Amino acid sequence: MNLSDGALFTGLPMWANPDWRGTFYPSHMSMRDSLSEYAGWFSAVEGNTTFYSGAPSVNTIRLWRDAAPAHFKFCFKLPSAFTHDARLTNVDDGIDEFIDRIAPLEERLGPVMVQLPRNFGEAEMDRLHHLLDRWPSHIGCSVEPRDPILFAKGAVEKNFNRLLITYNTDRVMLDTRALFSTPANNDSGLSVAQSEKPRRPLHVISTGLHPIIRFIGHSDMAINHQCFTPWIEQLCLWITQGKSPFLFVHTPDNRHAPTLARALLQRLAEHLPNHSILPDNTEFPAERQHSLF
Repeated sequence: MNLSDGALFTGLPMWANPDWRGTFYPSHMSMRDSLSEYAGWFSAVEGNTTFYSGAPSVNTIRLWRDAAPAHFKFCFKLPSAFTHDARLTNVDDGIDEFIDRIAPLEERLGPVMVQLPRNFGEAEMDRLHHLLDRWPSHIGCSVEPRDPILFAKGAVEKNFNRLLITYNTDRVMLDTRALFSTPANNDSGLSVAQSEKPRRPLHVISTGLHPIIRFIGHSDMAINHQCFTPWIEQLCLWITQGKSPFLFVHTPDNRHAPTLARALLQRLAEHLPNHSILPDNTEFPAERQHSLF
């Protein structure tokens, strides 16, 4: 395969997860050290924290910048105070302050993700237009639609996609096929995830240079691999076109997200031999530690 200059960025929804001690992280590692360990395996992170708690402090941003390598990308979510509470109304000043706060990450700053409410449709699209029209050109932006009308393949969705293309803004693709492939039954983690995530069709479309996939997995790894198979060809295609997609991997309670992500990356690496998808050492830090005893 003749690959161009496109790159693949991969990661998880967060890096500081105490549940990963003893599996992904060494058993007694402090979460203060987790970012540097995480960045040894993955090249990006969703950064969901900002969706709930807003912009980190100036000092925190500085610490994150120093802990992550230059190629690493933080893809923060725009706070829900702007997208869900205010529904993008009268939020210009607040968004400017948010962007100013995270701007010191410089080259480590990936596309900011704008997750729209589940009922944010045609009537409010002018607010999204306003947001994108004033978005700083030096910072990437991506939008995750959730209103059913934006998946109906009608005029509203076509206009939405045209808007994103006009502003070189990426459409975030939430892939929940695996998550909803079976009833939850007695799997409490699966049940909670199915109640929290919207069940929407998967529309595979690239409206910018950084297509973003949020792959929400199942408890059954065989189902995950089956649902992921078509993504291998699609990701390779985008990379050959010079695009740099982002792949973020989730599992129902995210306890097994690192393990699933590693398995999927190993499959991708077989099709992208000229790209550094996997680190030189293919064992998680906890596995390397365990091998010493």
